[in-house]
Amino acid sequence: MKQLPALLAAGAAALLAAGPAAAHPRLSPPVSVAGALQLYSLAVPTEKANATTTKVVLTVPPGFGIDSFVPSPGWTRVERSTGSGEGAVVTQVTWTGGRVPTGEDALFQFLAEPARPGTYAFRVEQTYSDGEVVDWADPETGESPAPTIAVERSLGGGSSTLAIVALAVGAVGILVGGIALATRGGRPLA
Repeated sequence: MKQLPALLAAGAAALLAAGPAAAHPRLSPPVSVAGALQLYSLAVPTEKANATTTKVVLTVPPGFGIDSFVPSPGWTRVERSTGSGEGAVVTQVTWTGGRVPTGEDALFQFLAEPARPGTYAFRVEQTYSDGEVVDWADPETGESPAPTIAVERSLGGGSSTLAIVALAVGAVGILVGGIALATRGGRPLA
């Protein structure tokens, strides 16, 4: 049981390290199926102290078709599209009027269908109440990374994504099991 404290410390460090990685706009689910209508959520955190997020502009990548939106209370939505009627394609969405304080996320949801497999990057411009604009358009390794999703033909077996999810679930299970063992207080098994 001498490894238990090290296991718990490693698990806690992994959880703490995950926090800063999530300090930018996120689009979920991170993995989708091509040609299937799905519900997406865009979460934009307010990171700046003593300011609120008051405007969010989402630029939609080509081949990603937004069908409809879930209402976002407190926000006004304006869409920019190309084409008309049934052939209209949403290229940009602007939400204004909200006031999301530091430490909270602005949340926007929509139904959409990615046309084909690949990686889709979404540019997000976030405006704070003091007028500062953060342009989330960099690659994943950049200072202001754009949210991305991976689109697969299917989510069937053999996918490396499924393997990663399985490893993550397994790691959480080990962490929870370690915590359970530690809280037993070293009592022998019955």
